[in-house]
Amino acid sequence: MSGCTGNCESCGHKGHEEQCHVSPLAGIKHKIFVLSGKGGVGKSTVAAALSVMLAKAGKKVALLDVDFHGPSQPTLFGLKDVRMEGSDSGLFPVEKYGVRVVSIGLLMDNADSAVIWRGPAKIGVLNQLFEEVDWSDTEYLVMDFPPGTGDEVLSACQTVPGEKMAVIVTTPQEVALADCRKCVDFCRQVNVPVAGIVENMSYFVCPDCSKKHELFLSGGGAKLAEAANVDLIARLPLDPVFLKMCDEGKIAEGIEQSPVLKGELKMALVDIVSKED
Repeated sequence: MSGCTGNCESCGHKGHEEQCHVSPLAGIKHKIFVLSGKGGVGKSTVAAALSVMLAKAGKKVALLDVDFHGPSQPTLFGLKDVRMEGSDSGLFPVEKYGVRVVSIGLLMDNADSAVIWRGPAKIGVLNQLFEEVDWSDTEYLVMDFPPGTGDEVLSACQTVPGEKMAVIVTTPQEVALADCRKCVDFCRQVNVPVAGIVENMSYFVCPDCSKKHELFLSGGGAKLAEAANVDLIARLPLDPVFLKMCDEGKIAEGIEQSPVLKGELKMALVDIVSKED
């Protein structure tokens, strides 16, 4: 096995190569966990948009959709009718916009079938994806987790080797902020640094007069970032044109048609990359 010398004092299994397992994820330098304590805040869209922007910047990017019960990435990337292929060597991600996408939605025969799994089954599948997907030639792995601080994200924090960073997505309202504060605390307890807070649906930009209208209160993301002593790295607008393009599976085109959103994503990316480097 690659990376095992058979004399690894650090793992305590001298001479037993099969016990000196090296995770396929070990070679990926940058791992970004996109989290939120609350559902419905646009976390999957943010994860997809950051992945597309990384690919546009020339990075080699993979996006792992860990929301087994509600996988959104196939819809955002226009891959609902595409299935991952595999061989004896493993599963191959599906590439779109320069992003290598992995999702349970790309493995199911019927995209509308419910996934009814208890925790152990989900963790088993998650570990299978970690081990059996071809992650070669990946610089950045973006992971889109379900909302909350449950089995999937806890298992990933404990299993994924190397340095990791979290991006926490919220909306301005207290109902979202309350759960995202728990998400910040979770990251601290499992020793995953928070790269920053993304406040989604921060405002609507009028297409006629270009005036910003704050639809869901204001300043929530900034208050969360200040209380957590982390950076507010983006305030993303609620852009109907972008959302329509996402529904059509054209997220990259949607980013290009929303210059305000694209500018915020660029600033967020600069912030994240600078912290990782």
